[in-house]
Amino acid sequence: MAILAGMWFQQMHPVWQQALSGQEALLNRLEQSLSQLPNLAPRPQLVMAAFAADPSKVRVVIVGQDPYPTPGVAVGRSFAVSGLPVPASLRNMFKELASELAIEPTDVTTALDLHGWQAQGVLLLNRHLTTLEGQAGAHFKEGWQAFTDAAIAHLLAANPLTVLVLWGNQAQQLKKTLAQAISDAGERAMLIEGVHPSPLSAHRGFLGSKPFGTINAALQSVGQEPINWLL
Repeated sequence: MAILAGMWFQQMHPVWQQALSGQEALLNRLEQSLSQLPNLAPRPQLVMAAFAADPSKVRVVIVGQDPYPTPGVAVGRSFAVSGLPVPASLRNMFKELASELAIEPTDVTTALDLHGWQAQGVLLLNRHLTTLEGQAGAHFKEGWQAFTDAAIAHLLAANPLTVLVLWGNQAQQLKKTLAQAISDAGERAMLIEGVHPSPLSAHRGFLGSKPFGTINAALQSVGQEPINWLL
């Protein structure tokens, strides 16, 4: 599906547009280069879905790697999907959540598109916003990291109490690229690192790490409401 030039920038919430105006040329270049690819994941109209909400409401940022490469699965929010079947990474997240809450995985009622998390101020952000169907990591060198790093830097500057969750090597590179922003946040910076929930690494430290309770504990430590992960 073709989209109009500059549409990705326009699809962002107005507050995001203002905050990332300096990245507009980069985003337009990425759109021009990638949006017409017939095998782009997610679909062009979903690429900026994570930026549709007001950034001033963001309390938690969960950073992933890049979209699911399976056709029709990615929805523009990290780890979220359009429907069944549930990819292994999200399945492991729900398994860990069920373990933390002492319930059965089948009792996790969270919508697969994770819109309930976004509505509570959780930004689900891949470091690279696109890939190609059947090719994980296809766009690591396209320049997305400069755009998403700028977005996270803005959030940390606007609210140093933002909980920043880095799962996997691609996300954890942010410690270096955003070292100044994290330093500026000072002791108020809340950084949570962990293993990626993918099937290749989940059993090496993600499962059993209790990330959801850790996030809520960080929020409550500064007087904020915890996230209801079952919404």
